[in-house]
Amino acid sequence: MNWINNYVRPRINSIFSRREVPENLWVKCDECGTMLFHREMSDNLNVCSNCDHHMLITPRDRFLGLFDGGVFNEISVPEPLADPLHFRDQKKYPDRMKAAQKSVGEKEAMLVVTGEIGRTLVVAAAQDFSFMAGSMGMYVGNAIIAAAQKAVELRRPLVLFSAAGGARMQEGILSLMQMPRTTVAVQMLKEANLPYIVVLTHPTTGGVTASYAMLGDVHIAEPNALICFAGPRVIEQTIREKLPEGFQRAEYLLEHGMLDRVTDRRELRDELVSIIRMLMHLPPPVAGELPAPDVEKPDASVSTDPAP
Repeated sequence: MNWINNYVRPRINSIFSRREVPENLWVKCDECGTMLFHREMSDNLNVCSNCDHHMLITPRDRFLGLFDGGVFNEISVPEPLADPLHFRDQKKYPDRMKAAQKSVGEKEAMLVVTGEIGRTLVVAAAQDFSFMAGSMGMYVGNAIIAAAQKAVELRRPLVLFSAAGGARMQEGILSLMQMPRTTVAVQMLKEANLPYIVVLTHPTTGGVTASYAMLGDVHIAEPNALICFAGPRVIEQTIREKLPEGFQRAEYLLEHGMLDRVTDRRELRDELVSIIRMLMHLPPPVAGELPAPDVEKPDASVSTDPAP
């Protein structure tokens, strides 16, 4: 019996017992409900392969797919005061910040980097909606100013990916002051004759839309992104009327002249390269990541004189 209990039974249990599967191997699409393998999601830039729904993507994951070889360098951003208003709701503001930093793995809601996209040098900044809804606080204002200053210093265009629920209420008026501050940063780029391209992702709302998100030279949006100042529910409650289908979505704004393009995330890299090189008066990009071919020279053994 000892042999059966000590060897046979554990052996059978190890063969037929159910293996534990990590919970993060599969992701459910918010739109169609399809279960997607995490590696497939990563390769597809967090776009559903079944319905093409664009799910949230972190700035780091976005930049890994955007920059050549996934290589980029972070730009340091000046640290603002930690809790200027000593704000407290259900939690103290510093405690809420620590919880967000632990959950997301980033220290704030915006990442600023430099790198090459299709061998084109750029400065890029992206908001992280998973960090306190990408809210615009003093750090975000400092980040955009740092990005603009670095772009002017290096003579590179600035590409900004917006994703925010608006201003950060825990910083009150100091958060709203970032609207004019970032407007001044954008003006620095214009005075330096450098392109400023904004990619509006889902959602871009509130004071972000009312400032730097709508001041670009070119405005591109991801499909079905919500782009607005006041949300549709607030507007419906105010005017007591039903809004049109797709109101304040990217395609609706494109039809009404507020956007230049609506582009799939998987095609955005090539489109950005073409637009940036055109605005920077650079030669067209070379397809296939290959060096530009040399101009063919005529063979010296062959006469180029016209026939008599």
